[in-house]
Amino acid sequence: MVNLKFPYAQRMAGLSGSAIRELFAFSAKPGVISFAGGNPGAFALPDAQVAHIASALLRDNGKAILQYGQTEGYPPLRQSLPGYIQDTFAAQVQEDHVLVTTGSMQGLDLLLKTLVNPGDAVLTESPAFLGALQAMSSYQANIVPVNSDDEGIDINHLEEMMRKWRPKLLYIIPTFQNPTGRTLSLNRREQVARLAARYKVVVAEDDPYRSLRYRGQHVATIKSFDEEGWVVLLGSFSKVVSPGLRVGFMAGDAQLMRRCAVCKQCTDVHTANLNQAIVDAYLRDGLLSPHIDRICSQYATLMDTMLSQLKEMPKKRHYTQPEGGLFIFVELEDDVRATDLFRKAVERGVAFVPGEYFYPEGGHHNTLRLNFSNADRPAILRGMEILADSLQQM
Repeated sequence: MVNLKFPYAQRMAGLSGSAIRELFAFSAKPGVISFAGGNPGAFALPDAQVAHIASALLRDNGKAILQYGQTEGYPPLRQSLPGYIQDTFAAQVQEDHVLVTTGSMQGLDLLLKTLVNPGDAVLTESPAFLGALQAMSSYQANIVPVNSDDEGIDINHLEEMMRKWRPKLLYIIPTFQNPTGRTLSLNRREQVARLAARYKVVVAEDDPYRSLRYRGQHVATIKSFDEEGWVVLLGSFSKVVSPGLRVGFMAGDAQLMRRCAVCKQCTDVHTANLNQAIVDAYLRDGLLSPHIDRICSQYATLMDTMLSQLKEMPKKRHYTQPEGGLFIFVELEDDVRATDLFRKAVERGVAFVPGEYFYPEGGHHNTLRLNFSNADRPAILRGMEILADSLQQM
């Protein structure tokens, strides 16, 4: 029995640190080839541009930027965001429908804080983003997994779970999903919006990877089919500008956004003004589109390199073949445990994430998530060779 020094809240029971975060310590060691994280490549971080923008902002408007700001967001950025959301997500929103957040994860946290009581059902696709599962657990939600396949969440099972559990919230990453890299089909997106309205379920549509498309055509967002305000679009500039700036947004029903703003006010008052102003300048100066074009061409080469190596991988049963994003998900033969493979691989300097951590219902020990964005092409070739050899030895 563990003797706890402090009287922790009940919500901390069973809540532990992210398995992925714990892997970062190992992945940061010199010489380690990491397929474990979800970081943008170093080439994708526009440090010189951001330094120039920050210097100009502080020189021209430093006193105001360094002062407290509005909880709803830095006014120029809130004015920029509706146009950006229209162009990128094909969703029409007004300024009072937008709340600037400290990363898109804060958007999910605010929705959970605003809507969910302990024991309330929250639906999520399975497998699901680990950070979202932890956030749901911290609010003592009853996490209900919904089946998915190569086209995304299973609509029949989704309606069955909505009818059975009457959930407060559905969390979904429809484009280049984390951890699988799958993209929800157009027909299913429309049906998710229709079911949300029918069963009065708020949908948290988390779409941070949308702009990282390397082939194929963009698919309309769930939000674009939302006629009654049940869908909240969560967006982020972490994958397309900088994760360190921690700037995201949520766009939804104006009344719900006001409630979320009250919750944000007692969490962090507001997202850092300077960081918001940098993102606003990036949008207004027309820097984002050419930057995305440049990094997507490099990401495509890395993804294709990893996919080509997976063709020859022993003991695999299936792997996803995304058209963008940062992740590939692999299913191995039943008798292979990814945690055993992980132990073999890390001894030889390669890290990945066993897939079992992403399943709220547990199991799926023969799966793993691979990230290709944070290693160069020679490292991917070498790392995949080590994984294949490790599998062969098993």
